Amino acid sequence: MAQRPEILFPLFKPVTTLSGVGPKIGALMAKVTGERIIDLCWHLPAGLIDRRFAPKVAEAPEGSIATLTVHVDAHAPSPNRRLPYKVRCSDETGFITLTFFNARADYLKAQLPEGETRIVSGRIERYGAERQMPHPDWIAKPEDAHEVIGVEPTYPLTAGLTSKPLLKAIHAALRQVPDLPEWQDEAMRAHHNWPLWREALFAAHKPEELVDLDPNAVARQRLAYDELLSNQLALALVRQRTHRTRGEPLEGTGVLRDAVTQELPFSLTNAQELALGEIAADLASPHRMLRLLQGDVGSGKTVVALMAMLIAVESGRQAALMAPTELLARQHLRVLEALAAPSGVRIALLTGREKGKARDQLLADLADGTTQIAIGTHALFQEGVTFKNLGLAIIDEQHRFGVHQRLALASKATASSGDTNTLLMTATPIPRTLALTAYGDMDVSRLLEKPPGRQPVDTRTIPLARLTEVIESMRRAIETGARIYWVCPLVAESELIDVAAAEDRAADLRRRFGDRVGLAHGQMKGAERDDVMAQFAAGDLDILVATTVIEVGVDVPEATVMVIEHAERFGLAQLHQLRGRVGRGTGQSTCLLLYAQPLGETAQARLAIMRETDDGFRIAEEDLRLRGAGEVLGTRQSGLPDFRLADIEVHQDLLQAASDDAQSILETDPELKGPRGAALRILLYLFERDAAVRYLRSG
Repeated sequence: MAQRPEILFPLFKPVTTLSGVGPKIGALMAKVTGERIIDLCWHLPAGLIDRRFAPKVAEAPEGSIATLTVHVDAHAPSPNRRLPYKVRCSDETGFITLTFFNARADYLKAQLPEGETRIVSGRIERYGAERQMPHPDWIAKPEDAHEVIGVEPTYPLTAGLTSKPLLKAIHAALRQVPDLPEWQDEAMRAHHNWPLWREALFAAHKPEELVDLDPNAVARQRLAYDELLSNQLALALVRQRTHRTRGEPLEGTGVLRDAVTQELPFSLTNAQELALGEIAADLASPHRMLRLLQGDVGSGKTVVALMAMLIAVESGRQAALMAPTELLARQHLRVLEALAAPSGVRIALLTGREKGKARDQLLADLADGTTQIAIGTHALFQEGVTFKNLGLAIIDEQHRFGVHQRLALASKATASSGDTNTLLMTATPIPRTLALTAYGDMDVSRLLEKPPGRQPVDTRTIPLARLTEVIESMRRAIETGARIYWVCPLVAESELIDVAAAEDRAADLRRRFGDRVGLAHGQMKGAERDDVMAQFAAGDLDILVATTVIEVGVDVPEATVMVIEHAERFGLAQLHQLRGRVGRGTGQSTCLLLYAQPLGETAQARLAIMRETDDGFRIAEEDLRLRGAGEVLGTRQSGLPDFRLADIEVHQDLLQAASDDAQSILETDPELKGPRGAALRILLYLFERDAAVRYLRSG
């Protein structure tokens, strides 16, 4: 197994190995920076304090930060602990009092010996006629003036951690930084006027002016590009390895697909045909497929998935489709059984709910190949589930699994059969920059068209003050046969509080509409929630009150009204997903976005975009612009890399350049064996892309 190069060992030691950083300070630093010396290096300044202003005492203006050279005249301890300890100081122009609360007299007498000269730096205040400096930030001997007089960077802190020990630790960490071989392309470095890596790191920690804190200041830009290049190179290596991994070509006969196509009540869109062509070419190649199928709400991913699975079955292999919830798995089963009926393919469902003899039979049918297509939750890839010859694994709404789970599932699928192809699907349109950073290890197909006949949804924004009017309009809609989703607000991080809001709204609507109001939320048992959804789909309920559990995949073509309460609390992508639950049938559909006044600027922009467009890809780009990368996919579940130095909204051009650079590196030196390749291996370890290095044949 590949090992981290020795030259980097000092950077990966714990911060507690630095002088002056004990377990207590180390634990505080771990909260805000991380536990290792490299984490301190990546913790860049967020602001600066200019201590170069060094006036005489009489010339130091109130409110300014000033660095004064003073004579220590006298200590005046207070007999009352609640009053400050004072130290009177002076220069030839006047007096100033240094004040300290909860002071230790012995410490202050050692720091500020009477009769000696000291340099003090801090904020100047007035108390009556007296000029004061409360708790000076710095106290130093004249010979150490260089440590104080200058520009001091300020860093993000956490409760209990002050700037002085952190600053000291960062200086100590930077002294551990070795000279590393240059991994950047020399022409590119010259073009951007970037310093060498070590120089860039030191410069980023020593800003002279506010402009040096800008993400596009040359030092910071250089470091951001290093991080982006490590990300893109690692993903390119994974992709290279996937393309090298041999698989059994699956060409299919076309017989099953023809049988299904002839009975489809619609024609495939050009986008569906194109995506299917790309998938079929991947499956027919002698290498394993790893492809992401992105399709906006209602773009027809399910049909594409079915056709892909039929290629596997026509080739004598099995296929599996995994959904993130039991509800979605059951819905896929219903839709796929209906679509695939003309082909006679055997489809089965496996979730955590199947028990006893029924489960044993399911497992036996998978193991002997009787079941040709399996649909289920992650239960499909648990221990004890064996496929006879799985050729294609499709993972739906894969962003819900996260990048690590996704890779584990793909490898588990492969372990069960040796050469499983993997297709990932998402109805969350992903902005180009996020697709590069989170999914750069994959080939991507996009469904940019909606099937013919899909009606645009009439979207309106209404203040919550008009709630009574909205409820009355619901009554009229129900009389004409409409079915209504009512989504309750995201109240807090707590699902329980969200549920309480939904329960209150359901109770209110039941008082008005009787027992034809159902409730679905994430705290219910799966079977209970599925039952409510089934009643709504069957028309036994007119209104379904829900939390965001209905966000993805629930398919009730008869539902034509979507009410989203407190729409200003939802992200754009989420609003778009929720709106996509209506407009799935032939009837005209409406989405009412209820908002509380006054609306903030971002919320206003969000609701305006929802009114303007139903293009999920445009909405995704706007969401990225308004909320930032971490929020768009939800980093906790998206597998989006946690960048320390790069900001992918600011550094989009650098990201594209890093992607191109990574591709060209692997075209010329696929094993990273050349001089630049050796330096790039160090870069991968520096940014902890160790797994990618192991994909190199020579490790």
